[in-house]
Amino acid sequence: MENVTTLTAARLAGKMMREVRPLFYLELPSTSSFQHVTEVPDYSKQVTPYFFAMIFLEVFIRWMKGMPRVRFNSSIDSLSAGLFLLLTKVLMGSIDISLYVWVHSRFCMYELPWDSALTWIVALLGVDCGYYWFHRMAHEVNLIWAAHQVHHSSDDFTLSSALRQPISTVFFSMFVYLPLALFLPPSLYFTHKQFNLLYQFWIHTEVVDRLGVLEWVLNTPSHHRVHHGRNPYCIDCNYAGVLIIWDRMFGTFQPELREEKVVYGLVHPLSSWNPFWAQIHHYVYIARRLVRGEKGDGLAFKLQFLFKGPGWSPGKPRLGLRQDIPQVSPDEKPYDPTVPFWLNVYVAIHFVILLIIATVMRIIRQGLPWLQTVALVSYCMFSLTCLGLFLERNPRVVPMEMTRLAVLLTALTQSSTVFAGASSVSLVFSHPVILMIPVATSLALWSFKLLSGHVLTTDPQQLRPIDETKLCANGHSYPTFCVTTRFLIYISV
Repeated sequence: MENVTTLTAARLAGKMMREVRPLFYLELPSTSSFQHVTEVPDYSKQVTPYFFAMIFLEVFIRWMKGMPRVRFNSSIDSLSAGLFLLLTKVLMGSIDISLYVWVHSRFCMYELPWDSALTWIVALLGVDCGYYWFHRMAHEVNLIWAAHQVHHSSDDFTLSSALRQPISTVFFSMFVYLPLALFLPPSLYFTHKQFNLLYQFWIHTEVVDRLGVLEWVLNTPSHHRVHHGRNPYCIDCNYAGVLIIWDRMFGTFQPELREEKVVYGLVHPLSSWNPFWAQIHHYVYIARRLVRGEKGDGLAFKLQFLFKGPGWSPGKPRLGLRQDIPQVSPDEKPYDPTVPFWLNVYVAIHFVILLIIATVMRIIRQGLPWLQTVALVSYCMFSLTCLGLFLERNPRVVPMEMTRLAVLLTALTQSSTVFAGASSVSLVFSHPVILMIPVATSLALWSFKLLSGHVLTTDPQQLRPIDETKLCANGHSYPTFCVTTRFLIYISV
């Protein structure tokens, strides 16, 4: 019996080691080369359980080391941004892969052999070099920064912040890799595009110190901490995905300084847990600046404003002036409104419900009608926004929450087969009472609180003032107001 148990444990350990390899780019050409793009596994699905396992492990290690705790509100905000991206992919599919396949099928000049180890290495270098240049553009072109700033908007640097992803980046990045389509098979591109992104998960942490000689070649947690910092010395450097050699070659490398604590986030902090606002706030800033421009702002100014750096203004260099970057204090307190423990539990329960719904949608997205998919995606995004507003103690969220709970409760009572055939979670949706109980209980809770007058109140001590008159003066950004988005702002601040 002991031998059987030992053998089972060994097989399980072996399976886990195989599944976790993509997170560290440890796959071999022999096991990750495919002839057709349809044969390439969805590695992100494979490693998703390890994302959460590593996040909890990081929480434990930080506790053991006596480091500052991982904040619940910040983690939920980052995970919500990750769900926004997942929901967007459910709705649109992989448009970047489709474009690459289309270009390759029509304009390929010479196709490298898909089963060659040399082609595998060329794909690794080509995709990683492409990522470096796109990532650099995302910091040095204001319009693209409007998408990428989402990833930098967390004041914390934890594994959950790695999942804080923008939904609009793909509309810019998909064009950067098209030169590879002239010779690189789509299957190799798709494989290494996944490996490149997954590798970057584990380097979003403070629990891993410097890694010796690996620091010369690989992008490591130390290098990436600098990239996410808003200290003046951290701005516009370390754009690497996997190999730090690109930064060393092109003059954008900056080592971490032990004598100066890295302070994370946007130079002008977002100060909001609203995941929808995080996605759009810099676009709003750009639109406002273009529409309400100052007298004399002609076409030349507007084009420069869009395509030069976020810190540019007339009379300054393309990326702005280094001295315009605000100094930071290592003792600076991040945005952190006080929320009752029961409300954190409430947010956690409903986040799990939304995570289940999003996961099921990802599994059976091909079988869902398009209009139903749009409705479900919109509902989930609205729900995540509500949860973010709860973490801000925004009293305006209560009627929004009651509306979304009523919609979900109605949907569950009217149809228990909307997610039929969803394999591992079909049991949940074939017995909707499993979700109806917490949803109905929540609706009753907020109804009681609304009728009794015990609703949320803001915590003014925790809110940072927003300076609308100030223009972006460096490589990062901040929220501002716009008449055309008055309702969005109404529910966000």
